[in-house]
Amino acid sequence: LNSMKDRPELWSGSVKTAHDWVLRQSTVKGLGCVDFNYPQHFVDWTPEEAAEALKVAGLKAGSVCLRYPSKFARGAMNHPDEAMREEAIQLTKEAADVAKVLGCDEVVVWSAYDGYDYPFQVDYDAKWTELVDAFRECCDAHPDIKFSVEYKPTDENTRFFTVPSTGAAILLVKEVDRPNMGLTLDVGHMLMAGENPGQSIAMVGQLLGGDRLFGIQLNDGYTRLAAEDGMMFGSIHPSMALEIMYQLRRIGFGGHFYFDTFPQRTDPVGEAERNIRNAKRFWRAAGRLDDNGLREVMKGHDALG
Repeated sequence: LNSMKDRPELWSGSVKTAHDWVLRQSTVKGLGCVDFNYPQHFVDWTPEEAAEALKVAGLKAGSVCLRYPSKFARGAMNHPDEAMREEAIQLTKEAADVAKVLGCDEVVVWSAYDGYDYPFQVDYDAKWTELVDAFRECCDAHPDIKFSVEYKPTDENTRFFTVPSTGAAILLVKEVDRPNMGLTLDVGHMLMAGENPGQSIAMVGQLLGGDRLFGIQLNDGYTRLAAEDGMMFGSIHPSMALEIMYQLRRIGFGGHFYFDTFPQRTDPVGEAERNIRNAKRFWRAAGRLDDNGLREVMKGHDALG
């Protein structure tokens, strides 16, 4: 949704508010749903007004994504002050209430601040336990809402995250141990972590089940150290993009696709439409792959087939 602020000269209307961005996004051919950031996208209007705008635009809400304000720079669910931790948890619960008003059933939690910068700065065991307890509280408070952790290995706000990898995210979901707790994988974050996205998706399917992969955020990147480029899906790593779709099909992924890309110099509407076309093309191509033939290749470890 934020990308609808880019290249305002290509749009005849205003691009100042979230309502404006929804209106512009409604012109994207093939788009079916919108993910909102909470609380940032609800400064100038109410969730009820957002729900009505979606209805008028012929769109649906996909999920509500937590974006903790900068007051939580020392941590959200990991803040050293108990009162601040509780405030972050309450904000997460509020996001669940907003999701219900919008007609969706998922809250995606990516915290820019839950982690540390230096050795000896935090008690790793305590920080992990704080996250487990916080997610359990949220899941128990809203059993009809899916809570999804979106990991990231590093960021300018937090050099080391408490949950820095797909493996760590899987462990967190297992320890939270709630049926409405799962994870969202971001292709760019997996690349930043030095992972092969296809393998990461397969790990989730094997260790948690495909129904615990609540969301996938599609993009691409040049895999420079600690860089999140937000390029169009499949534009740089087409073979990985194909395997991502193959593995999603294999584990029975049932969520929606969210494009976490940064058009900036590109027409955001055209860029979104290209992402949709790319995703559909790779999805169809993955469905045409000879699964038996691939199994034979995998058995022999023969990349040449």
